[in-house]
Amino acid sequence: MTAAENVCYTLINVPNDSEPPSEVSLKADLEKGEIKAKTEALKKVIIMILNGEKLPGLLMTIIRFVLPLQDHTIKKLLLVFWEIVPKTTPDGKLLQEMILVCDAYRKDLQHPNEFIRGSTLRFLCKLKESELLEPLMPAIRACLEHRHSYVRRNAVLAIYTIYRNFENLIPDAPELIHDFLVNEKDASCKRNAFMMLIHADQVNCILFFNFFRGHPLTKFLRQGLILFLSTVQDRALDYLSTCIDQVHTFGDILQLVIVELIYKVCHANPSERARFIRCIYNLLQSSSPAVKYEAAGTLVTLSSAPTAIKAAAQCYIDLIIKESDNNVKLIVLDRLIELKEHPTHERVLQDLVMDILRVLSTPDLEVRKKTLQLALDLVSSRNVEELVIVLKKEVIKTNNVTEHEDTDKFRQLLVRTLHSCSVRFPDMAANVIPVLMEFLSDTNEAAAADVLEFVREAIQRFDNLRPLIIEKMLEVFHAIKTVKIYRGALWILGEYCSTKEDIQSVMTEVRRSLGEIPIVENEIKKEAGEVKPEEEVNAAPAAKLVTEMGTYVTQSALSSSRPSKKEEDRPPLRGFLMDGDFYVAASLATTLTKVALRYVAIVQDKKRQNSFVAESMLIMATILHLGKSSLPKKPITDDDVDRISLCLKVLSECSPLMNDIFNKECRKSLSHMLTVRLEEEKLSQKKESEKRNVLVQADDPISFMQLTAKNEMTSKEDQFQLSLLAAMGNTLKKEAADPLASKLNKVTQLTGFSDPVYAEAYVHVNQYDIVLDVLVVNQTNDTLQNCTLELATLGDLKLVEKPSPLTLAPHDFANIKANVKVASTENGIIFGNIVYDVSGAASDRNCVVLSDIHIDIMDYIQPASCTDAEFRQMWAEFEWENKVTVNTNIADLNEYLHHILSSTNMKCLTPEKALSGFCGFMAANLYARSIFGEDALANVSIEKPIHLGPDAPVNGHIRIRAKSQGMALSLGDKINLSQKKSSV
Repeated sequence: MTAAENVCYTLINVPNDSEPPSEVSLKADLEKGEIKAKTEALKKVIIMILNGEKLPGLLMTIIRFVLPLQDHTIKKLLLVFWEIVPKTTPDGKLLQEMILVCDAYRKDLQHPNEFIRGSTLRFLCKLKESELLEPLMPAIRACLEHRHSYVRRNAVLAIYTIYRNFENLIPDAPELIHDFLVNEKDASCKRNAFMMLIHADQVNCILFFNFFRGHPLTKFLRQGLILFLSTVQDRALDYLSTCIDQVHTFGDILQLVIVELIYKVCHANPSERARFIRCIYNLLQSSSPAVKYEAAGTLVTLSSAPTAIKAAAQCYIDLIIKESDNNVKLIVLDRLIELKEHPTHERVLQDLVMDILRVLSTPDLEVRKKTLQLALDLVSSRNVEELVIVLKKEVIKTNNVTEHEDTDKFRQLLVRTLHSCSVRFPDMAANVIPVLMEFLSDTNEAAAADVLEFVREAIQRFDNLRPLIIEKMLEVFHAIKTVKIYRGALWILGEYCSTKEDIQSVMTEVRRSLGEIPIVENEIKKEAGEVKPEEEVNAAPAAKLVTEMGTYVTQSALSSSRPSKKEEDRPPLRGFLMDGDFYVAASLATTLTKVALRYVAIVQDKKRQNSFVAESMLIMATILHLGKSSLPKKPITDDDVDRISLCLKVLSECSPLMNDIFNKECRKSLSHMLTVRLEEEKLSQKKESEKRNVLVQADDPISFMQLTAKNEMTSKEDQFQLSLLAAMGNTLKKEAADPLASKLNKVTQLTGFSDPVYAEAYVHVNQYDIVLDVLVVNQTNDTLQNCTLELATLGDLKLVEKPSPLTLAPHDFANIKANVKVASTENGIIFGNIVYDVSGAASDRNCVVLSDIHIDIMDYIQPASCTDAEFRQMWAEFEWENKVTVNTNIADLNEYLHHILSSTNMKCLTPEKALSGFCGFMAANLYARSIFGEDALANVSIEKPIHLGPDAPVNGHIRIRAKSQGMALSLGDKINLSQKKSSV
């Protein structure tokens, strides 16, 4: 283990602007100074030693003049000093002065102050010299019987670390700690003692097994290992067996250790599961959330019985509901989602859907989103009715709550969930539609658009629900406030109103929403004030107003003066037209044409036919007149004029061909689109189910635990060890699974082979930080002193700590580790140099400049999914855009798109069927999300220049949008660098 890999016990803040003192002045302060001066001098000595200075002349001074002092601050500083000071000679022998130090700490172990005793015991855990520890063993044993728990628990830790490092110094440690555990009453002391009994002998056990891994007798050694484990843990298990019924009364720290012990014992010897499974069940009722979480996880790994899975899932749900921290809720929700991935566990969780929905009481949107997705995955014909009832109640609640900023987004999630339930279970649509139709009049356009999309699909797919939907649509039509929803509602009414009564109701609602016609004449009269008061002012209830003096006055709407033009309460459709939005007029013209053609086919009376068609044509004509006038804020566009004129011509001719186009072909297009979407959903669900279902072929090998090497049994790995490795950022498991992801591919050469100091770095990217493992090689015949790696960063990177200086012997090498914190997704650069002094040389410091290390943005970007509406909304909101010109040697459109997807880790949102075929042009939307929650959007617009020949490369543009400038620029740079396909 190199010096850079040693565990750091103490962090010391060092001011950078302080001037290093001389050894003479430090010696004077340590010898003759007051307590305060000695304290400051000792701090400076510690800092200088940490910076690589050798101060051998001060060692005896500190022993003579500082070590005997009884000041507590001095004693704490001395513990740090003795931890870092070199204790051996260059040939590895213990310094003679250390004998005096050993005697001083023997006295501290017998000190009447419990703090000094406990601190000294903690310090002894850090010593790695057995010669220093051997004389102290009697005093350490005596501390196990001290009256204060602080001393006793640190004595247990000291005995554990000494036994682990130097077993010969205290060979009877397990028996000693077992006896101590039986008689101990303090929870923290019992926890430390229990931990020692679990882990003390496991170290030898693991070393034993690793030594023989790959041996031809491994299967027999594994059986021997199980027996060995069962014997070395007997002391801990014996103690647990005597008090297994009282486990629920223990403190949480001891309960956590018991859970770990049970897991490890049952993991090594499955026959012990029946013995301890009841204990795990009891710990699910613990008052500590941490214990309940670990116990539930252990129960799932030890048993696949439905009762065990249900108990663990119920425990997880209780934790989510009771814990206030949203991060905890998300972590536990992930555990529930992992349970769902197992086919047999999924059936158990389906019975708990209603309990899972209790989590919706949490205000956090991300928690609610995951909960709804989990409930939707678990819904079945048995529980869909209850699920819909709960979701309907939640939707109604959101209608009355407006103070929370995420209410609208939560309503959208609920609408989409109900939509999915209705599509999968058509019987539920009749219960859902009446509630959701009320939200078409919502001011939040996104939520109303989701409802409209659901209604459009329902009215097309479920013929029996069309009368109900039409009735509800006509009820809420006049209350719709947004023009986009108004256009969609017009289209639905025009497409599906098939009876005479419904068609007449549509015309009535249109006239009501349009106001008096002709529109231009009516608006001019209003401007001139020629409209009668009864017509222009609607009677409203008297309103109470408050004057400046605080008194109330009553104001009637009828007695007020004529409101200004901006304050007039116009009908909704007229308001849209006066604002210049004539696209809705084109939709209205199409709707009127459809219903008029259908009315002509239904009603046989020529007079009524002509009357209805004439009224429809009058509405279109008056809208055209309004658009050409100067009254609207914006004039009508030529496209809208063409559309309305076409509808007028169709109504004047009433040809069968136009009737088929308007009343049949439109519906066929919608039906085709919905069919394609349903097929895509079924295909994605099939892929997901294939991933989750473990298919066992007839010729697959059968794995026997006793006959399989440990590294081949992924399902039998120690979950505690895996979680520890994950927390430390260890990715050995991933690299083993992917042979191409070798460390050699991530090694960056920093200096040349002819430089006096050769350096190369392995860049290890964790989730939020980067670890640089730099190999430094002295290629000279001189000793290099104070060899320091100096680094700086460019971009949103931050160096956590400055690497310590090293001394390199001739042709020696060392590893230096540096941690870099990452704050956002953008390309970063790490640069720097290595400076050193040559031993015996009088010249200035030498410097070797290092090559730049470029941090790849792809390590932080992951593919993600979003709906088309969300994509459009983010595209409109994001302000940073980067336009990249396509410059590639790829000649095929689909091949270029897949090359960009693999190079950028983005996901293509455009359906596969929309990209299939060849027309010489392709447009696709891409989406990705960083681990920091940043969204990245891209639109690929490419074409194949056919006139240049079949081998001509693709050209076009890629537009990237992101919320931050760094994300947009970094992604653009990545695309530019990887556009061309390398010829291999």
